[in-house]
Amino acid sequence: MSFWRKEVIDFALDRETLAHIDEQRAWILREPANPKPYYHLAQLYRVACKPEEALGLLLEAVRLDANFAEAHASLAEMYILRDDYPSAWRHARLAEANGISRVVEMLARHGVE
Repeated sequence: MSFWRKEVIDFALDRETLAHIDEQRAWILREPANPKPYYHLAQLYRVACKPEEALGLLLEAVRLDANFAEAHASLAEMYILRDDYPSAWRHARLAEANGISRVVEMLARHGVE
């Protein structure tokens, strides 16, 4: 890995990601019943290669709002990566029922049962 990538670019990205993580955590503390900061924090954790934390946050987001289509779509994507296709389909269908059909379309296009 080059000096620029390791010492400059990755360092700046890590600092920026950590700043956004702190913002989402503060939002959760201010509004613990709001599903959006849980969703946003989960996306940051997905980028930071923390799938377990991301999964828990997404599950909390849909617990708080059962019709949160983006959170269901993200859960479906995560379950696909875990080869848990029944859970992926369940969340993909919930996302579709709430206006986001991309995961159902992807699962069907690739013949995932």
